[in-house]
Amino acid sequence: MKLRKELWFGFSLMAIIVLLVIGMLVSVPVITNGHIGLVMLALVVVAIMLGFPTAFTLMGMGMLFTWLAYERNTTRTLDLMVQSAYKTMSNDVLISIPLFVFMGYLVERANLIEKLFKSLHLSLARVPGSLAVATLVTCAVFATATGIVGAVVTLMGLLALPQMLRAGYSVPMSAGAITAGGCLGILIPPSVLLIVYGATAGVSVVQLYAGALLPGVMLAGLYVVYVVLLAKLKPSLAPPLTAAQRLVPLPAPLVAVGAQGHRHALPALWGAIKGRRNAAVPTRYLLGQLAIALAPALLFAAVAIGGYELATRVAAPEADSGLQEMGAGGGGAEREGSGLAEPPTEGGLAEPPAEGGLAEPPAEGALAEPPQAAGALSEPPGAAGGVAEPPQASGAVSEPPGATSGLAEPLTAAAASPAPGAAGEAATRQPAPRGYWIAMGIAAVGVLLFYALLSFTRLEIFKMLLSSFFPLMVLILAVLGSIVLGLATPTEAAAVGAFGGAVLAAAYGRLNLTVVKESVFLTAKTSAMVCWLFVGSAIFSAAFALLGGQELVEQWVLGMNLTKTQFLVLSQVIIFVLGWPLEWTEIIVIFMPIFVPLLDNFGVDPLFFGLLVALNLQTAFLSPPVAMSAFYLKGVAPKHVTLNQIFAGMIPFMGIQVVAIVLLYAFPGIGLWLPQVLYGR
Repeated sequence: MKLRKELWFGFSLMAIIVLLVIGMLVSVPVITNGHIGLVMLALVVVAIMLGFPTAFTLMGMGMLFTWLAYERNTTRTLDLMVQSAYKTMSNDVLISIPLFVFMGYLVERANLIEKLFKSLHLSLARVPGSLAVATLVTCAVFATATGIVGAVVTLMGLLALPQMLRAGYSVPMSAGAITAGGCLGILIPPSVLLIVYGATAGVSVVQLYAGALLPGVMLAGLYVVYVVLLAKLKPSLAPPLTAAQRLVPLPAPLVAVGAQGHRHALPALWGAIKGRRNAAVPTRYLLGQLAIALAPALLFAAVAIGGYELATRVAAPEADSGLQEMGAGGGGAEREGSGLAEPPTEGGLAEPPAEGGLAEPPAEGALAEPPQAAGALSEPPGAAGGVAEPPQASGAVSEPPGATSGLAEPLTAAAASPAPGAAGEAATRQPAPRGYWIAMGIAAVGVLLFYALLSFTRLEIFKMLLSSFFPLMVLILAVLGSIVLGLATPTEAAAVGAFGGAVLAAAYGRLNLTVVKESVFLTAKTSAMVCWLFVGSAIFSAAFALLGGQELVEQWVLGMNLTKTQFLVLSQVIIFVLGWPLEWTEIIVIFMPIFVPLLDNFGVDPLFFGLLVALNLQTAFLSPPVAMSAFYLKGVAPKHVTLNQIFAGMIPFMGIQVVAIVLLYAFPGIGLWLPQVLYGR
């Protein structure tokens, strides 16, 4: 029997792991519980590579080794299992997972991906490698809306791969674009991976979403730049589209009024409404086409007016309740409001002269009265009686210099009261900032350029985008915007997204009982898998810590005297290598509880580390032999497309992922700038 190369690779890795464990046990003088914890870790990895279910492998190994750590105490072991399961069920963050997954399945079944790909590849027809670029953009948008890697890769394999092969694209380049683009869904929010990492590492999911947005866009941009450069330098790998492939048919009513593909749409539509050639075309139809053409200008006007209102509005000052925090000192202005002015700085209650006060009794005894006193206590010199007033005061409480009564009047009435109507305007308006004018200027130039190039062909492409691209973008921005701007929690935003997915499916006539049943079943299946993974991870992590494995790993890492950079490089290399035999879920739930406690020792921000890990785990779907994206694509690809060709196409995109990790480490602001701006981290 001849074994496949993938099996040889997997068995070789397992043999290396077993040999390393045996070498560790032989080399140490005394085998401690910590070493037994490392044996448990190695056994879990080998069992998962052999194909055992991850969640139940973690639970089974965790329970077995917890029983050994508790000295065969079954009751305490079962208590740990129950507590771990309850802790997972009581985690509010995990509620968002089934809602996001349900949104993804509904959007997938709305059949938007075909319209989205067609409109994008026609709008990018003159870009080198336009079909591959359209594939990457479609994958990025659809993967963001669904977050389901397998569904995106499978659908794009059915839709885009045949078109790219018919257009003369090379098999490796086509396969690489589809598999790499489909994996963007685990990085760009709303991502289930980020939720799992946040729940495992104790990091805010909201901040993870804000931080992962720019790195995800950066990675997608690097993919597009690579494809465009490759198509420009080697046109044989991605030939440009022919005129027939770029042809966009015009509707018959527009052709009836003289529309041609190259004619400017706006003046032609306006002339058709006023002209005599529209007798056979309803005016209502022409007005509708004109309204679609004017939609960008109307949207720009609405955004400009609304933005100006927000940019120039001044928040109303909070009403003063008159209450002051006890112990807080107030200035002169605050005291003037109460009608009592403070005495001069040299005033206050005058201290008696040094010779006054209570005189000591004479040496001969008794209690002698102080000198110059007939009785009682002597007053300080210069005082008629009572407590001495401050200098230059004749009585009561002194007003400040220049004041004749409790509240000093202003010099002129004009200075105190502004002109009528000016006070209200000054209190509610401020000049618009420079950034507003720069943004509006750029947007205005874009709108003018859009209308300068708006032919009837481009108008038809714009209408395709309106029915495919823009609905998805509105859904994505509504979900992400509400989370990032703090308007809703991830769970609330996920509920809105699930409702939006149902609305999209209904709008395209795809919402029926069968679709809902399938979506609910797949959602329950995926959510149960994730939740059992968390239960297994909690049991495994508790057993690993109980045996002292975490402490042993920490001592080993700290004993290497690594710098922060060396630690990050070591951790990312380990995660990169683990991505070859394991999936991202297994890496997150097994190894993140080991890495995260080490971050404080090296001064690494858990948020920044999570972004590096999310970028790195893109390779888990692209690295053989467990490159799930390759197997998803192979299942729907034509027979002549081999697995080796798919692997060859994925390798350059894996290199781009490494470049993205280096860029994020060299420029941490790519991931940390948005959380700092929004949340002041």
